[in-house]
Amino acid sequence: MGFVVWIMVGLAVWHFTIFLPDRFWGGIVGACLGAMLGAIVLGWLAGGLSVPNNDELTVATALVAIPGSLLGIAAVWMVGVRQEQDRPA
Repeated sequence: MGFVVWIMVGLAVWHFTIFLPDRFWGGIVGACLGAMLGAIVLGWLAGGLSVPNNDELTVATALVAIPGSLLGIAAVWMVGVRQEQDRPA
């Protein structure tokens, strides 16, 4: 169940990318995937390399996914900006 929480938090944070210029690698879909994968990876690492079940879910399970999704979005953004700079004018 923790996996679903991490995905939903990543999806919720991804909605705020509409306020940023679309420079993401893969466009808005790339930003969505980056947010969800970042949330999953950081949540999994913070959970001791395990996914919490229903009995182990806390508010911290959801909160730990927020920085992960932001890091995922930032990574996809940086790759997109770098590709944009590498393109000939």
